Amino acid sequence: MADGPLIVQSDRTVLLEVAHPDAESARHELAIFAELERAPEHIHTYRITRLGLWNARAAGHDADDMLATLDRWSRFPVPPSVSIDIAETVGRYGRLVIERNDDGELVLRSTDAAVLAEVSRNKRIQPLLIGHPSPDTFVVDAWARGHIKQELLKIGWPAEDLAGYTPGTPHPIDLAENGWNLRPYQRQAVDIFSDGGSGVVVLPCGAGKTLVGAGAMAATKTTTLILVTNTVSARQWRDELLKRTSLTAEEIGEYSGQSKEIKPVTIATYQILTAKRKGQYAHLALLDALDWGLIVYDEVHLLPAPVFKLTADLQARRRLGLTATLVREDGREGDVFSLIGPKRFDAPWKEIEAQGFISPAICYEVRVDLPAGDRLEYAAAADEDRYRLAATAPAKIGVVRRLVERHAGEQILVIGQYLDQIDILAEALDAPKITGATPVDEREQLYQAFRVGEISVLVVSKVANFSIDLPEASVAIQVSGSFGSRQEEAQRLGRLLRPKESGHTASFYTLIARDTVDQDFAQNRQRFLAEQGYAYTILDADGIAA
Repeated sequence: MADGPLIVQSDRTVLLEVAHPDAESARHELAIFAELERAPEHIHTYRITRLGLWNARAAGHDADDMLATLDRWSRFPVPPSVSIDIAETVGRYGRLVIERNDDGELVLRSTDAAVLAEVSRNKRIQPLLIGHPSPDTFVVDAWARGHIKQELLKIGWPAEDLAGYTPGTPHPIDLAENGWNLRPYQRQAVDIFSDGGSGVVVLPCGAGKTLVGAGAMAATKTTTLILVTNTVSARQWRDELLKRTSLTAEEIGEYSGQSKEIKPVTIATYQILTAKRKGQYAHLALLDALDWGLIVYDEVHLLPAPVFKLTADLQARRRLGLTATLVREDGREGDVFSLIGPKRFDAPWKEIEAQGFISPAICYEVRVDLPAGDRLEYAAAADEDRYRLAATAPAKIGVVRRLVERHAGEQILVIGQYLDQIDILAEALDAPKITGATPVDEREQLYQAFRVGEISVLVVSKVANFSIDLPEASVAIQVSGSFGSRQEEAQRLGRLLRPKESGHTASFYTLIARDTVDQDFAQNRQRFLAEQGYAYTILDADGIAA
């Protein structure tokens, strides 16, 4: 009997023994198609899901690859029911194909008559079908390309979309020849996307997702709409495109709350696209303002729900999603798969760290005891108030101050969720702060002062979670967060992963009020990073000296 690190169970859960010498190798292969559910100290629990299997299949892994992973690393024989289920589930992807017939009509085709009959009788799919010209084909209403993919996924029959794309208006875009080149994994991601049509590229924060976007634009050479999380991110995209491509300032427009430029390459914020006036989306015309050949969705795991509905109508345009994690806290990973596209490329964090392209990081969970008075207030509080009381415990302030003193000489981010807590932290540390209320120009000035070392400590709210390039940040102290958000944990660690000229190893601290819901939420937050191979060292706050 093999002595592998995995135990595969008949309910499609997989247990990983963390201390096993082969645990890292097994985790690396397992994470391609399974999702981490729980990550306590010794045994991690993964679950094999349908969407995980289909994403892996779309990225080029077949059922034999996945079963070989389980067989290679499993301590006991893989239950036959699991092997059969994986083979059958993976086999569902691509049994239905969306394509165009000789007349240019959108059609749903399958060589499996029973599957075609099943889906065509579904009450939510039936209204989207407007003809049945042959036994293996249904004509799909022209507007329904995105909607039918959503509905097919819900009933377990993901369709492969081969219907092609409008080329858009051609626009010359080349990568600049000024001493830089795409890294090997970035080039691989661009090549796979170029061959595959539409889909999502998953790379760690700091691994250069923007450059993958630039590479895709240079490969497609067409008018491009780039959707980003905020105005600061829009300006960082603009600066990178000017530096890394042949595009000039006259060719790049910003479409945000502050500016309404439409150029061959237009960078727009999600907020402006979802802004309403008199109950109507006020800026929808942007989606058809030019004949876009490519739409890039930055931080696709944060795509607002209304943008999914708008994206359902954009299926004839090529779409590239960029993200550090496919995890969505609203459970709408299936909509990303259907409407943006399946995962095309995924580079594990530790693999890119081993290549020297992102900085190594050490994660700490610092447990803070609540004083007796605060403990009683917490115990008597209503359930909905307990997290805020625990997360904003005044006892954390002194710990933050000691950690800042311990890392004197490094660039330190102190991150909080609550504005009153951020005010207290900024005053206690005599440090500037950035929140959603900070004007964009002031934010950029503070970020730049931090980048060049004029400021060594910066207190930030969740506005700094996304697409902020602070390469010399080597310490993050997370005082409070968005409940159990795994994606936020990944984003916040990602602020530290740019390689450092200083050579510092990144240190990521999370402050937790012991024996409260703060601690419970922290375990969920840490799941994604545990899946990437990061371990949290638990420290007692009383043992932290400056």
